[in-house]
Amino acid sequence: MIPGGYKKHFPVMLNEVLQSLAPQDGKVYVDATFGNGGYTEAILKAADCKVIALDRDPNVIPRAEELKSLYGSRFEFRPGQFGNFAELVSEQIDGAVFDIGVSSMQLDEAGRGFSFSKDAPLDMRMSCSGTSAADIVNNTAEKDLADLIFKYGEEKKSRRIAARIVEVRQNKPIQTTKELAEIIYSVIHKTPNAIDPATRTFQALRIAVNNELEELENGLEGAARRLNPGGKLVVVSFHSLEDRIVKTFFKNNAGPRRHVSRYRPQTETMDSDSLFAECSKAIVPSRQETEINKRSRSAKLRFAVKR
Repeated sequence: MIPGGYKKHFPVMLNEVLQSLAPQDGKVYVDATFGNGGYTEAILKAADCKVIALDRDPNVIPRAEELKSLYGSRFEFRPGQFGNFAELVSEQIDGAVFDIGVSSMQLDEAGRGFSFSKDAPLDMRMSCSGTSAADIVNNTAEKDLADLIFKYGEEKKSRRIAARIVEVRQNKPIQTTKELAEIIYSVIHKTPNAIDPATRTFQALRIAVNNELEELENGLEGAARRLNPGGKLVVVSFHSLEDRIVKTFFKNNAGPRRHVSRYRPQTETMDSDSLFAECSKAIVPSRQETEINKRSRSAKLRFAVKR
């Protein structure tokens, strides 16, 4: 166990992240989603470099203090959300890594309310402050709630789910993850070997609570602004909404495709007036990793190199 009571976790696509980032001695890197510090520690071990870590979750501070005691001036933790990347990181850097979405440690702590597999208060706040999932579920108008579940969860039965939520909350507030999951199951019944019917609605609420998609857009722009020439921007995403934002950002800042080398099939060389000299195609985890770590199954990694 690490300080704070969390189990250690293996970061998703760690080998691919290190290969894409290629840490070097004397360089400065940012782990924009510190979490349990898996990427940070791996980067620090890979080269005699410095890592600046960002995270909005106050519960990661004990882990940050542990790494500080091990790596001294080579490691610095800065509390805050990566959407404010450009404000939190004022210096130029040589690479940045983003692992988007909820972390394993947040999922494992039942009281945070991120997982419907554990009965807990309906919270989902990464920063432990502000509007909670319960606030949204109990106070949002039916049409707006349906639109939110459809937009962020891509749930086709969002209107039926929203209608059922409104019906139930008229009698009593919906306060726990189990209560909400049971409401969803009354609309969409569980079937063997299929995705849990609550998955999309819980995803939608988590994204809305933490403003995740706008944070991602702002974070990517801030990181790109701070990259030195040749600096790497590496992003691991876990669902289509996130991946679409990353793919679009890279494409819009890469200019027209000029040449694709058959000897480097995962990257495309861009015109010289673009922000990025190279942008990768989506890289997926190995079969071995997906068998060991279920969370990695939906992961996609994309990276770009600044011109």
